[in-house]
Parts: sequence; structure tokens; C-alpha cells
Amino acid sequence: MNILITGGAGYIGSHTCLALMDKGHSVTILDNLITSSEKLIPKRANFIKTDISDIPTVSKIIKNKKFDATLHFAGLISVNESIKFPKKYYENNYEKTKIFLKCCLDNNLNNFIFSSSACVYGIGQKEKYVETDKLSPTNPYAKSKFDTEKLIIEESKKGKLKFMILRYFNVAGADNKKRSGLISDFNDNLIKNLCQVATGKKEKIIINGNDYQTKDGTAVRDFIHVSDLANIHVLVTERLKKNGESNLYNCGYGEGYSVKEVVDEMDKLLKNKLKREIGPQRKNDIISSVADTRKFTKDFNWKPEFNNLNYILKTALEWEKSI
Repeated sequence: MNILITGGAGYIGSHTCLALMDKGHSVTILDNLITSSEKLIPKRANFIKTDISDIPTVSKIIKNKKFDATLHFAGLISVNESIKFPKKYYENNYEKTKIFLKCCLDNNLNNFIFSSSACVYGIGQKEKYVETDKLSPTNPYAKSKFDTEKLIIEESKKGKLKFMILRYFNVAGADNKKRSGLISDFNDNLIKNLCQVATGKKEKIIINGNDYQTKDGTAVRDFIHVSDLANIHVLVTERLKKNGESNLYNCGYGEGYSVKEVVDEMDKLLKNKLKREIGPQRKNDIISSVADTRKFTKDFNWKPEFNNLNYILKTALEWEKSI
């Protein structure tokens, strides 16, 4: 396949480029490099520095390349930043996607895979979230994903657009060959912060709240290794190209780890206790976020390769040491 990837110089996008190319597919990356890094662009990928809202440039690229599908990762990703700058997130994540999607359809690029998030489910306290659960986004980042999902689904009803929407739970880890990993330094990411403390780049890990209604008082998350998530993108893209049936899936392992359990596991990996501090709960933070993955597992007969918290932490740490 010949694939167009927006945001391919980012964390998840770059891993997906690698997974596609490892399977023999051709990749073209569009990225403005504002929140990403040229260091993460795979050597064999065709890279074009541009913004997805630059319609003349994007239209020309689509017409010339004749892509089979586009995977749309481009966007801003920090919940905390979105609370401070809601308009910025609406414009970048929703408005620009709307412009880009129209450009794709106008040029007959009709297979569209969208990078969404489990944060669209909101703060509810369900044991596991299924794709049909009521959506209740509680911050501008989540709202931008929610609105974009609606946009895609409504557009598909016109008959031309075929889509796959993937709701990511907590993505972590790094390519085991150290070809890519998480470079962005933003405070939302627990495992990134742990790796920075472990490598001496930060003094301590701050646990945001220990008074949640959970097994040990800290928030619970479903961590999926980025390489497993990248392989999911390959599977859904191949399926969409083959049969053209739109769908929506959770992407996780269906297992929840508390923040304390993750920190303790890093201590075991290091054979050393990291300095930790209990901070206040984050505003509108989700208490527990765990995926019900039965739908994807059944539809694709999927078995994850890297479902191991220790391995997730080890690959993330090895990457952090290398940068």
C-alpha cells in the first residue's frame, strides 16, 4: 500500500511508519515539526514539511502520489495545555482536521484512519469502557477528539468516506531497536517522567493524588506498548483497504495498573527506589481508564506481542538513555 501519514514525526506516528515499512508498505509523512521531531522520521520514509491546512500543497501531494489511505495523527496532545489554551486546541485538532478531511475527499483519498483517545469517555468510574458507552469529554483536548469523531462519522454517512477510529488508552514504551521513542517533554506522561527521574534528568516523580477510590488510592490506567498500537494501525489500514467497512475500536490491553504500581515496577527494574512525592489530584482527572478490548480482539483475532509492564518500562528507559 501507499500510505499518507500526518504527524509521522511524532511518537505514535513514527512508530506506525516503522511498522508499515517493516511490512513493505510505502509511507509519505506530512508534519510541520511544531510538536514533533525530524529525528524520529524513518530514513526510508518520504518526508514533506507542511501543515495539513495548507490545501494547495496537500492537494498537489495527494494528486501526485495516489495514496490508498491516510492515517491522521497530527494534532496537539496535552490535556493540561488544552485547559490553558482551549481555542488553540479547537483550531489545531478540530478545525484543521476538518480542512484536511475535505481536501482528502476532494482528491478521492477516501480511506481515513483517525487517532482518537479514551479521554472521550470522561471521568466515569466504569470497570472497563466499551465502544458504545456514552461519551462525556471533560477538557478541551478530549472535546477536540470527540468533535472530530462526530465529524468523521457524519461525513461517512454521505457514502464516500470510509474510516477507522482508534481510541487510544495510555500509550507507552519505545521501539525495541531504539529507532523511535518519546522525545516530547510534557508533564502529562507518567512513564516519560519516570524515565527522566531514573536517568537523572528530573529530581523526583510526583504522584498526582493518593486519595482516589481505587485499590491503593492512585489513579488507574491501561498501558499499551506503542509498538503493539503501531501494529494495530497496520491491521486496520489493510482491512479498510481490502473491504472498505468503517469501524471504531478501543486500543489497550484491558488491564489496569495504578500509578503506584507503575512506580513500584520501575523501582524493581532499577533495583533502586526513586524519589517520589504525593501531589494534589489534577483537575477533572479520570479515576480509572481501562479498555474493553473484546471487539478488536474478536474482529482481528488479535494477540498483543508486548503486553508486559516491565517490558514497556524497560524499552522506554532504554530509549531515554539513548537521547
